[in-house]
Amino acid sequence: MQRTAPTSLPRRRLLAGSASALAAAGLAGLHGPALAQAPAAPAAPAVKPLPGYASWKNADAVIVHSSTTIETKRSAFGTSVVTPTNQLYVRNNLPTPAATIVADRDAWQIEVAGVKQPKALSLRELKALGLETVTMVLQCSGNGRGFFPSKPSGTAWTVGAAGCVTWSGVPVRDVVQALGGLVDGLPYMTGTGGEVLPAGIDPKSVIVERSVPVSAMQDALLAWEMNGEPIPLAHGGPLRLIVPGYTGVNNIKYIKQLAFTAKESDAHIMSHGYRITPPGGKGDPSQPSVQEMSVKSWINSPLPEDGAAAGTVQIHGVAFGGMNAIKGVEVSIDGGKTWRPARLVGPDMGKYAWRQFALQATLPKGTHVLASRATDAQGNVQPETRGENQSGYNNTSWADHAVTVTIA
Repeated sequence: MQRTAPTSLPRRRLLAGSASALAAAGLAGLHGPALAQAPAAPAAPAVKPLPGYASWKNADAVIVHSSTTIETKRSAFGTSVVTPTNQLYVRNNLPTPAATIVADRDAWQIEVAGVKQPKALSLRELKALGLETVTMVLQCSGNGRGFFPSKPSGTAWTVGAAGCVTWSGVPVRDVVQALGGLVDGLPYMTGTGGEVLPAGIDPKSVIVERSVPVSAMQDALLAWEMNGEPIPLAHGGPLRLIVPGYTGVNNIKYIKQLAFTAKESDAHIMSHGYRITPPGGKGDPSQPSVQEMSVKSWINSPLPEDGAAAGTVQIHGVAFGGMNAIKGVEVSIDGGKTWRPARLVGPDMGKYAWRQFALQATLPKGTHVLASRATDAQGNVQPETRGENQSGYNNTSWADHAVTVTIA
């Protein structure tokens, strides 16, 4: 069931509000030249409407960058672990398919290749092969791009191209077992999306097709449910490949083929796109691919716009380890000069989920730089600096993600 997002105020209510404001200012009787001489208020930046396929999202909790990119506001993450579906970010590499593909979800079919008994399976058939649930961080590869001073092309995400989501579906390993096991010597798992491709161009230049190491199969799902409901069209329903610990682009929406292959896909999005390219360079297959996530955290409260008062505050945020569980989080109130251990709070929903952390601190009047630094179970520590690259990928810098608050 899809949720309905709050609608904007009707025009007549806006006009009535303007009239009330004029009356309160003693200007209700002014017309023509007299009113024209009143100083004009600065125009508020235009707010882009939610695209039709995501019109049910909470408009107050998100930032619409474009018809294919929607970011969760930092202030909207709250203090729970799981991100509500109606405020989760959206990043689509191609236009969203028609809603007809979710009209009969169980009829959706996926081709499975690179197994000893290759076969097309319907979603209905997949549901009979197994069931598992995983809670994991879903994060766009470019989350944090907005902090790069080089201003790479692409959406200038800050922290909101991420969320913690619970998925249910059949483990890929169970599907493989049901089809006789893997063919020997195939080191990659390759997923292909089911978006409609533009006519008249090479399909490989635009198709969403990504390869990951075959070892990722062990925790991967072919998922049909998200946060307890059928996966919405906006997030890849009726069927999505979920690869825990890997960046969002590797979690293929509308998956139509799952193949175990001898080589990585030669689609442009794999061979040249989503590569860690040196600044000023162009992507190519020799460069590292954007795949596994690493340790990261950020603070969600207090924020500069909160107007916090001097005294005791709860500094809280989220931390995750990508492929590893979180061991601990430290918080600094002086821009990283000193650090204090924070508490991990709330339920531990597995190594792929994020953990909430909190630190009670006393903040006097003045300006404070609040930062968080996470450590994963393998001892990897969140770095201070970003890894510079052409496209602004994989920003885990704690310094970039710090917030500056002024306490009154």
